[in-house]
Amino acid sequence: MSISKKYDVVLIGGGVMSATLGTFIKLLAPKTSILTLERLEDFALESSNAWNNAGTGHAALCELNYMPDSRDGSLPNAKKAIDINEQFQLSRQFWSYLVEVGILKNPENFISSTPHMTFVKGENDVDYLRRRYEALKDQPLFAGMHYSEDPAVIAEWAPLLIKGRAESEKIAATHITSGTDVDFGEITRQLVVNLEKNGADVRTSTEVRGVHRLPDGKWQIISRNLDTGEKTTSEADFVFVGAGGWALKLLQKSGIREAKGYGTFPVGGQWLKTDNQELVAQHHAKVYSQASVGAPPMSVPHLDTRVVNGKTSLLFGPYATANPKFLKNGSIFDLPKSIRISNILPYLAVGLSSFGLIRYLIGELLKSRNKKFESLLDFMPTAKLEDWQLLDAGQRAQVIKKDAKKLGILQFGTEVVASADGSIAGLLGASPGASTAVYAMLNVISTTKPKLIEANLEKLRRMIPSYGKQLNSDPVAAAESLRRTAKILKLK
Repeated sequence: MSISKKYDVVLIGGGVMSATLGTFIKLLAPKTSILTLERLEDFALESSNAWNNAGTGHAALCELNYMPDSRDGSLPNAKKAIDINEQFQLSRQFWSYLVEVGILKNPENFISSTPHMTFVKGENDVDYLRRRYEALKDQPLFAGMHYSEDPAVIAEWAPLLIKGRAESEKIAATHITSGTDVDFGEITRQLVVNLEKNGADVRTSTEVRGVHRLPDGKWQIISRNLDTGEKTTSEADFVFVGAGGWALKLLQKSGIREAKGYGTFPVGGQWLKTDNQELVAQHHAKVYSQASVGAPPMSVPHLDTRVVNGKTSLLFGPYATANPKFLKNGSIFDLPKSIRISNILPYLAVGLSSFGLIRYLIGELLKSRNKKFESLLDFMPTAKLEDWQLLDAGQRAQVIKKDAKKLGILQFGTEVVASADGSIAGLLGASPGASTAVYAMLNVISTTKPKLIEANLEKLRRMIPSYGKQLNSDPVAAAESLRRTAKILKLK
């Protein structure tokens, strides 16, 4: 085992979260020494990889699950949708700053203008969508949203949704042009290149085997190079675990009290993808619909324009899959090895209360490729099976946590888990994930290193003008932010 080397910060995991946090730290405290460790042979190969996620710049413009229907038929509550949009605006502003200072280059390589749409069928869902539109249309961050029940108008927005559909079918859609398609893998790679350029020690094919607190309060990280087998120990004042589904495993290894009681519910996914440019040319939007009964939020069906490495494709899905891995490149023993005395009850409680989800996952697993294609036909009546191929998407690890009343709950979202002294933190959960990485990592810094925020407020507000403010409460500021970031990021 090689001799320990000391760092101020160790980032475990090579995805967009670690890359974003490392970038913030280097900008706010340039002399900070950083070590970044990634288990795979390159960065952004798990959840941040372009084909492992939908690439939606999640701003709640089209995602119905962020704004569930009201029980009494009134306008649904828009608060969560507005909050998600506010968080995405932080990302847009930070990326714009990084483009201006040359850290991110060629924004057309990682973000593109892509209208965001919702599309529903049936009297009940049409009524809900109409009320959702009424609740959002006057919100400044949702300016420019349009609603229609007219098939001719919807065909102008997304012709593949209408071709071959019965004229008598009751349908509705919303459309807004400020949506985006984002390649989070490209953002991650560019940020890591800049970190290395500015002195960070960057290692791939390196698996973290242990995280231990030393008597002086610092952390010892034991890692192994998967190519050579060499083991290395490193020391750090602060550790961030941005290892996707493996974050829980490593937080458990650290022994911090705050990680006790947490569990993980892994859900995988698959896509149908087409590169048929005749079809691609007819669809320029991300179109989201209602989730099936019992489906997790990540399985909301959507037909998406994707731009990866300059090439445009269409994705449909995702179809949920179930296996015990916490990462796409994980182990089938991930789930059983995560069980502890402290989280047995939350695991059991979630298992007993999630029959709808379990039934849905079993149904998805039993679907053949032809059956999965039937779901696409519901969206796109003229689709042909031979145009589409089935791809495996990324693995998502949803948070299971203790609950005073229910013993354990399944939480669809992200959560920062940090030690009381702020010396180690990790991010658990998935959606909205990468889209709100800037918000999430600012939350990590404010939770673990509040003095770094306090000492750099003016600098932070130059990077992110709306930091600490609510854009949606100021129509002029919201419009200006959208206009300015669109110009810098070369969005239409």
